Amino acid sequence: MKAQVIHSFGDPSLFQSADLPRPAVIPGHVLIRVAATSVNPVDTKIRKGVLSGISPQLPAVLHGDVAGVVEEVGEGVTAFHPGDEVYACAGGVKGTPGGALADYMLADAALVASKPKQLSMQEAAALPLVAITAWEGLIDRAGVQADQHVLVHAATGGVGHIAVQLAKWAGATVSVTGSTEDKLAVARDMGADHVINYRTQSVAEYVETLTAGDGFDLVFDTVGGDNLDRSFEAAKLNGTVVTIAARSTHDLSPLHGKGLNLHVVFMLIPLLHQTNRERHGQILTKVAQIADEGKLRPLLDPRTFTFEEVAEAHRHLESGQAVGKVTLVNERF
Repeated sequence: MKAQVIHSFGDPSLFQSADLPRPAVIPGHVLIRVAATSVNPVDTKIRKGVLSGISPQLPAVLHGDVAGVVEEVGEGVTAFHPGDEVYACAGGVKGTPGGALADYMLADAALVASKPKQLSMQEAAALPLVAITAWEGLIDRAGVQADQHVLVHAATGGVGHIAVQLAKWAGATVSVTGSTEDKLAVARDMGADHVINYRTQSVAEYVETLTAGDGFDLVFDTVGGDNLDRSFEAAKLNGTVVTIAARSTHDLSPLHGKGLNLHVVFMLIPLLHQTNRERHGQILTKVAQIADEGKLRPLLDPRTFTFEEVAEAHRHLESGQAVGKVTLVNERF
């Protein structure tokens, strides 16, 4: 099979096309004929070599997100059959058999779900990592409620645009932040009730305007760094902050002073530690149902890349110019 491989860590130019043996199916796994994948920030960090604790052994096939068709099923797998259309986040990190940048990907069946029927392979490949992350933060950890006012930061980012839609699906009122009027217009189209240009409005200003100074019941931070401190500022007394980017140092006094709950989401834990993997399959099954009901859709960056153009796809995501998810299609599918 054809695959895109890195033999060392560094810049995007290190990707090389290679011929590799097709993975042999093993018990509890499915072999997926890969139609599409997407780039997540963690993929670029792994490629750079800055996340040594989660990186696969070299040479490596990267990317976790996959959409495709089941080619073979291993012993003990009863939920899937050859020919089934599926999607998952199931590889590209330490502890997994391989990544999605190849004609075939071997995946633990517990991590896999049936693809949303109403979405294309390319659209489905954009969802797994970001949808699981948003679901774990909003639903599993924070337990978002219909009577809550939720603030989502970076609403047109990969996780952010899914969080907006899931919060609306749960019945919450949703406010969002963004850096441009174009991005805020996209967020409105995704269902946001109120939009905030964080370049022109301070936290104090939009908290006063949108919550009468009380603060938000739930703040979903997808940015980290100083924005996590702004999230503490925006939360109400005894409110909740969820973050997906906590690799930084912070003064936790505001949490104590407000009695805040802080949840940190790292969705790769089941892949890295081989624990509770079935939860990912369950979440993706529910996400597919919501998508097929027309209540959730991925935001795709206008540029589409082929697997052979993976270096360009990584550069595009790292440029900061991408809106939504950067996706790649396998022309050999």
